[in-house]
Amino acid sequence: MTQIGVAVVGAGFIGPVHVEGLRRAGQNVVGILGVDQQESDGAAEQLGLSKAYTSFDEILADDSVAAVHIATPNRLHYDMASRALKAGKHVLCEKPLAMNSQESAELVKLASEVNLAAGVNYNLRFYPLCQEAVERAQSGDMGDVYHVTGSYVQDWLFYETDFNWRVLAEEGGDLRAVADIGTHWLDLIHAITGLEVEALCADLVTVFPVRKRPMGEVETFSGKGAPPAAVEPIDIATEDYGCIMLRFAGGARGCLHVSQVNAGRKNCLRFEIAASKKALAWNSENPNELWIGHRDGPNESLIRDPSLVGDGARRYITYPGGHNEGFPDTFKQCFRAFYGYIEAGDFSAPPTFPTFADGHREIVLCEAILNSHKQQAWVEIEG
Repeated sequence: MTQIGVAVVGAGFIGPVHVEGLRRAGQNVVGILGVDQQESDGAAEQLGLSKAYTSFDEILADDSVAAVHIATPNRLHYDMASRALKAGKHVLCEKPLAMNSQESAELVKLASEVNLAAGVNYNLRFYPLCQEAVERAQSGDMGDVYHVTGSYVQDWLFYETDFNWRVLAEEGGDLRAVADIGTHWLDLIHAITGLEVEALCADLVTVFPVRKRPMGEVETFSGKGAPPAAVEPIDIATEDYGCIMLRFAGGARGCLHVSQVNAGRKNCLRFEIAASKKALAWNSENPNELWIGHRDGPNESLIRDPSLVGDGARRYITYPGGHNEGFPDTFKQCFRAFYGYIEAGDFSAPPTFPTFADGHREIVLCEAILNSHKQQAWVEIEG
């Protein structure tokens, strides 16, 4: 694959993951931008990058940069993505794409007007056995979908002293657990089944309406550590937990619950799809196994092995069976799809990666989820 220059914006938890994935996907990471010069310098040194950018404007003016990866707090996504596209840069943005559907709709429109690739990093699509599920569901192998159930649960905000910018509505938006991890599940189920949500009913809970913010910087997923020397109480409006019933076009039903206060679950997305011929189930904490359920015969457990899966999944497998692939590999495969599309040069072709339109869909669903919770009622999805 032809290399192009890429700049990564964001040096917290996920920015360095992008840097590693880009390198493994064969791309040239030119430099990185943090929240200030100290963070930019530190990240560039730690990651072995030649440039520690001083500003986003410097990135946009850098002719060696053809693409920008945005891994910043959500409130910055719209401005950075729109400015990068207008500057002639391809954009791959972390989810959610924007703070509201007006912003995301504008980004979709802008992306359609430029001859550039514009994607959202729904990397979980790129687990090989999720791609196997896509092929089985869309080939008719499973039959008609009856219902989909699942969850995405974590425990990294389990204590009232656990804190991160994501808990603040002004930084991440009015929804947190749903927007941060629930959208991954919603996107994945849409990618697998092709089903569109036509109505939903949601109930959300803020377990800790007040959290104790440590006085100092807090890293995402920092885990155990010494208790903070000083804390300050912060009012929290975003949800720690949510349960959502879904009605899909065509009659299928679904149910999703999300939680960031589920003790012992570090990063666990699960789904089970019940259809007229068979069922499929998958768990991201055991990503190299796909359960296939039958009524009239033995159930199956398909192990991730390029010799056993279909063509759709095989292209996203790098190693032989028994050599497990996981979370970092999904970034590599997502980026390979994104930059392979750029290299092919036909921007009228069906995208091979999650697009701004996919990101917009999830924000529309998020707004409906919040609206449903406030009304305590079913809400139809407009548009």
